[in-house]
Amino acid sequence: MSRLQSRFAELKQQNRAALVTFITGGDPDYATSLAILKGLPAAGADVIELGMPFTDPMADGPAIQLANIRALGQHQTLAKTLHMVREFREGNSDTPLVLMGYFNPIHHYGVPRFIEDAKAAGVDGLIVVDLPPEHNEDLCDPAQAAGLDFIRLTTPTTDDARLPTVLNGSSGFVYYVSVAGVTGAGAATLEHVEEAVARLRRHTDLPLCIGFGIRTPEHAADLARRADGVVVGSALIDQIAHATSPHQAIDGVLGLCRKLAGGVRGARL
Repeated sequence: MSRLQSRFAELKQQNRAALVTFITGGDPDYATSLAILKGLPAAGADVIELGMPFTDPMADGPAIQLANIRALGQHQTLAKTLHMVREFREGNSDTPLVLMGYFNPIHHYGVPRFIEDAKAAGVDGLIVVDLPPEHNEDLCDPAQAAGLDFIRLTTPTTDDARLPTVLNGSSGFVYYVSVAGVTGAGAATLEHVEEAVARLRRHTDLPLCIGFGIRTPEHAADLARRADGVVVGSALIDQIAHATSPHQAIDGVLGLCRKLAGGVRGARL
């Protein structure tokens, strides 16, 4: 059983959703980013998504775009992001960690080498937002053959005819993008989320995690009552953007993570 499978099974037994947190590797610099990454599990993160910085993150809104720029400005590379995972794993062998990003850096790194190095570093899964299922042979199939989960995004515009194709080969969990648009956009209504979750459950038994536009413990709790996981990224990234020192960035992200975790963990009590 993979780390992701184990974590979601464990949380299902506890009758609660997962808090899935996103940060960009190397933002605002390597040392600060690593300190945040290492601190997230104790602050309540059940699953971590670590962004692979890229010059053209087309699915991301301003907050994460700027995080990518900050990280690249500090010379963060895919190799450094994988090294960050290795350093994280030195002190944490339990928390699932998923790399999220775009295919270009992986293609440049070399797919076979990337899969081998990611697996060796302790990566559990991949979210590659610009690789549709029609290109499964480019990364999804070899990644899963090596034991890496491949997590798909579904959106409000993914209809019932398209869903089986999108979900083909998916593993780990399904990431439901609750609003049409980029990360950090406005939030969906709870009625819309309930309808989307019911529809997705007709197509897959994988855990369903909802993201985009979640900023408060109250909102996280509302979604945690309806899904298997709640994904928060831009709100955490904003803590880094507004910080005036590395210490403030670390405290800001981990402090908000604790509040969000409180909302998620108390949602079904």
